[in-house]
Amino acid sequence: MNDKKVNVAIVGLGFGKEFIPIYQRHPNIGKIAICTRNPKTLKDVGDAFDIPVDLRFTDYSELPKRDDIDAIHIVTPILEHYKQTMLSLEAGKHTACTVPMATSIKECEDIIAAKKKVNKVYMMMETSLYTREFLYVKNLLDSGKIGEIQFIRSDHMQNMSLTGWGDYWRGFPPFLYGTHALSPVLALIGEKPEYVICNGSGRLSEDKAEKYNSPWAVETATFNFKKSDVVAESTRWLFETIRQCREGFDVYGTKMSFEWELAIDDKHTIFENIEDARKVECPDADAILPKEIAGFTKREAITDTGHSSFRQGIGHGGSHPHLVHEFISAIVENRDSAVDSINAANITCSGICAHESAMKGGEKVYIPNFE
Repeated sequence: MNDKKVNVAIVGLGFGKEFIPIYQRHPNIGKIAICTRNPKTLKDVGDAFDIPVDLRFTDYSELPKRDDIDAIHIVTPILEHYKQTMLSLEAGKHTACTVPMATSIKECEDIIAAKKKVNKVYMMMETSLYTREFLYVKNLLDSGKIGEIQFIRSDHMQNMSLTGWGDYWRGFPPFLYGTHALSPVLALIGEKPEYVICNGSGRLSEDKAEKYNSPWAVETATFNFKKSDVVAESTRWLFETIRQCREGFDVYGTKMSFEWELAIDDKHTIFENIEDARKVECPDADAILPKEIAGFTKREAITDTGHSSFRQGIGHGGSHPHLVHEFISAIVENRDSAVDSINAANITCSGICAHESAMKGGEKVYIPNFE
């Protein structure tokens, strides 16, 4: 990698502040700006990480106007993603955004068009594509150890009844935020799904169901692929269903199968024949990162953030430095990111179409073909 420096702004200082020290240590980072609407949070975080006062913002709209900001990393509530991404791209900024890309097919189409027009890097910062577990299984697949995939299933099971979540989450349709479950499935199969059939299960209480007119407690989808014989199954829930949080997947192959641990710290299971099973702990993937940020993959590097979803992944499976490095590398190397606008739209809209199918009583819904 060359020595080009990128000036980046991080927007949203809840989960977003976890990325500040990674950017600070990345060898291709110049200035770092931060933005949040809360002045106290801005001061506290800015002081903690020695961010210059002139690079602290409470008004997001000021960031795209700054000539000294090259890239914007958006880590804000879901309903802000589309608007903030469009403002960033239309101002000619390289743009990274936490998941999901947007909440409608039209919005995803707009982001693809804006990205093409300005020819800047866009990346959806999907943690599930860079966890130590995903990288471990992807290596097993690429090396031929799994053989041919026969079936794959995934889930993101999370009960958001705890405090600390904004009201916009109340009753949020499960597959409108389905990317953590769907992205590993699509990446391992290596194809875009053609259509989805999804069924809702259970019922939310009225105060949750009324907010988005979405009654289902649980949504389970099956995805069919035009260029693959594999059918993928995925289950998603957010409320009123009791379970420890899990963002996992199971892969069944002709030579080997992998099953995600049922509970935190149970360890995952590898099957290499029909009788024997062995437990595995997936290794950190720090060796593929610059030495300056490799340590952020380590389990012990993560402090308790108070959210069970974050604890479940122990830093989302060590993914954060990989996300930062891929985004910055794409900018420096003048290429598309690994999770560019097309890939991000395929993942996001697979979930959007799954929810549409559930709302239509399990009708088959075809997924748009983005190019």
